[in-house]
Parts: sequence; C-alpha cells; structure tokens
Amino acid sequence: MKLTYNPTHNIGYIRFREKTTGVETIRVSDELNIDIAPDGSVYGIELLNANGQLRSEPFKDLVIENAETGKSTTVAF
Repeated sequence: MKLTYNPTHNIGYIRFREKTTGVETIRVSDELNIDIAPDGSVYGIELLNANGQLRSEPFKDLVIENAETGKSTTVAF
C-alpha cells in the first residue's frame, strides 16, 4: 500500500496494488474517485481536495493504526 499527496493540486491517493492496466475509475462524488482493477478489486482511492476532506488545516502528520493491536505509528508531513 502506498499513500501519496500532491500539495500543488491538493490530491491524496491511496494505492493498494501495484500498477496495472485497464483500471476503471468510479466517481463517487466531486471529491472522491475509486479505481477498480480488472479483477474487480479496489486498486486505489483518490481524494480530491484532500486537506478539506481529512481536516480543516493542511496535513501535519499521518497516523497509521493497527486496529487489532491498538499500536500506531505517526509519520510527519
């Protein structure tokens, strides 16, 4: 899994799989797209206006939490 953020365009992208051809994009809303791989699995999620969706101020950090163990890691931006 890879999370990328483009501050120039304020777009966040969460990629779950390696690049593949034939990805279909489903527009969920004006600010959310989901890319579906040819086998029907989710390839990635694109957040347009990422800062506005995730918090009211620009990204300061990312918290990754394991729901089973409760352990978390913070990555500063």
